[in-house]
Amino acid sequence: MKIDIFSATGTKNGSMELPESLFGAPVRQGLMHLALVRQLSNRRTPVAHVKHRGEVIGSTKKVSPQKGTGRARRGPARSPLLRGGGKAFGPRSEANFNKDMPREMRRAALLSCLSWQAKKGGIVALESYPDDVKTKKFAALLSKMPVEAGRKVLVVLPAHHRGVELSVRNMPKVKALLAPYLNPEDILGSKLVVFLVDAIKVAEQTFGVRKDRKVSDHTVPAAEAAEGEAKPAKKAAKPKAAAKKPAAAKKAAPAKKKAVSSDSK
Repeated sequence: MKIDIFSATGTKNGSMELPESLFGAPVRQGLMHLALVRQLSNRRTPVAHVKHRGEVIGSTKKVSPQKGTGRARRGPARSPLLRGGGKAFGPRSEANFNKDMPREMRRAALLSCLSWQAKKGGIVALESYPDDVKTKKFAALLSKMPVEAGRKVLVVLPAHHRGVELSVRNMPKVKALLAPYLNPEDILGSKLVVFLVDAIKVAEQTFGVRKDRKVSDHTVPAAEAAEGEAKPAKKAAKPKAAAKKPAAAKKAAPAKKKAVSSDSK
């Protein structure tokens, strides 16, 4: 899959091939949804908080006697049934919304997001950018790229770049992000993802599939095969019962001799 390369002035300088290990993964929408929900839930900080009956200031004495009044049975004034009492099943600030996901699932979800953006043509490359801090200059660069004005743009950097980070900081709906910090929310929420050429290499080293770790389901490693061949040799030396029989016969023989010697006496 090829993408266009733009210069710092906004002109096209050819194209480049995207690495298959990073942008060639299958698009799994269910996995992408789980990763996005996990990211939003882990960032959630609940603020709403109500007091239960143990936190409300008030007496624990019964409001009225249990019997003899002719009215309903009534507990203390802090009961959730009374006005001014505690709240039952209300929101609490210590609520835990954290979600966990295995590392391989998180990585597969991120690769699915990148592949989805690449297949729909939402990824371009930027050859280089000077260290000049000019918001107007970067806005002119984005206007020459295939993205509508006012849409979200994500700029992925290989390392901290003062010119890009400060130029983008004052632009609405434009965000600069380091390659090792790519996440599903920023990728899926952006209309265009602008990679610096070196950022693609950094992302491939961080998230790409390593060939030395890729083992198919039907292949057996050489170490396991060697262990499998050595195991039958251990099982061959099993007939323990046959070896025990002569020993039992030898033990029984002296017992008979003792009996004969006692009879002779």
